[in-house]
Amino acid sequence: MTTLRILFLASLAFLLAGCGPMSAQNPAGAYSPVNAVAEAGEAHLLLGGADVVAYFTEGAYRPGRPEFSSRHEGVTLRFASAEHKALFDQAPDKYLPQFGGYCANGIAYGIPWGGDADTWKIIDGKLYIFGGRASQDAFELDEAGNLALAEGYWREEVAGNHSFLQRAWRLLWRVPHYKSGEELAQAVAVAAARQAGGP
Repeated sequence: MTTLRILFLASLAFLLAGCGPMSAQNPAGAYSPVNAVAEAGEAHLLLGGADVVAYFTEGAYRPGRPEFSSRHEGVTLRFASAEHKALFDQAPDKYLPQFGGYCANGIAYGIPWGGDADTWKIIDGKLYIFGGRASQDAFELDEAGNLALAEGYWREEVAGNHSFLQRAWRLLWRVPHYKSGEELAQAVAVAAARQAGGP
């Protein structure tokens, strides 16, 4: 990396260190960075308060309630019921979304960005969040391959690093397999046409 690029990224990190979204996404615990917001006195509210247990027990997205909250690794989670809170407290790692709740398709490109709590999938007993249906469709074009890429980038680059710096790094220096949103949408359309019996 050139000195100019290092200075650019360091300057951006310094300028945004106090910025709410950047602070919310980078708690001090081991579960970091995370797809979190600052809300109602909570500095790091995961997935905007979505109940992570409901994905497993109800097969559905459910908003959590402030009265049923837990803290884990500096991150606050909310639950729809006392029962869901109890289940989480007994085995947090079972319910936490992979990749800090960021879009799994983004992490396959080394980019911790996005992640809509109502677009999700459980794969091999683990919860994955996506940045919308189009993102999930693109990921599912090669689920095993994209999952392997995402796990590698999370382990080697993203986990424990500042979300903004990682995002800036990978938006400026893209991974070799990078595809734009337009290219991914086209690939999804081609796959859908083939599945429907088209050319």
